Amino acid sequence: MKKISTLLLGLSLIAGTLVSCKDNAEKSENSDKQEHTEGHEKMASKDHKGKPGHPPKGKGDRKGPPPGGGNHSPEQTKTLEEIGGYKIGEVATDFDLKNVDGNMFSLADIENAKGYIVVFTCNECPFAKMYEDRLIALHNKYASKGYSVVAINPNVSEDNEKENFTAMQKRAEEKQFPYVYLADTEHKIFPQYGAVRTPHVFLLDAERKVQYIGTIDDNAKSAEDVKVKYVENAIEALEKGEKIEPNFTKAIGCPVKAI
Repeated sequence: MKKISTLLLGLSLIAGTLVSCKDNAEKSENSDKQEHTEGHEKMASKDHKGKPGHPPKGKGDRKGPPPGGGNHSPEQTKTLEEIGGYKIGEVATDFDLKNVDGNMFSLADIENAKGYIVVFTCNECPFAKMYEDRLIALHNKYASKGYSVVAINPNVSEDNEKENFTAMQKRAEEKQFPYVYLADTEHKIFPQYGAVRTPHVFLLDAERKVQYIGTIDDNAKSAEDVKVKYVENAIEALEKGEKIEPNFTKAIGCPVKAI
């Protein structure tokens, strides 16, 4: 009996040892996994804070997207050739789009026009909102000189309560837009022009020849800190019969959603 008891005691000790080893192995494995995960999280956090792909901004850099804009660059990435829209010097098509007042509108409806400031914009893009007051000022300054702002929403959709026609009307009323705000309902006009961001400007002359394409000025976030007013400079050069320099800049804004 003593031998049997001794044998059973030995087997019990061996079983206990095996269970303990298994528990320790599992704890070690879990610890390794946690450390590996935490290590990656720390590295990711370090990389994000260090921003290896985002060098510090200098004085001349354009300010990036507003908070909540993500890591996507607000600057257009494609060339005019890649976009496939109008090039400088080409004649832009007229259109017949619904204005927020309920009437249809064409460029031909503007009498004695010396040019057209066609701007593709929308309701919700933070960049579009930042430029609204500047577009109002631009229209108020140049409409009497023959250059009216013509705003077109390429993102309009009845499925989007923030970008549908009713929302456009509400936004126009809130901001008291002095210019037309048109709905590109069938999404046919913005690809013809080559608009890829909101806002995206196309300055046309009296014959609807494209004279300037790009951004409004060099500082989206701060009107007070603007150093170069590209659209205004282009209009002034056009008025004087001078060459527009530059006649192209990369648009700064949110990608057009309908693309």
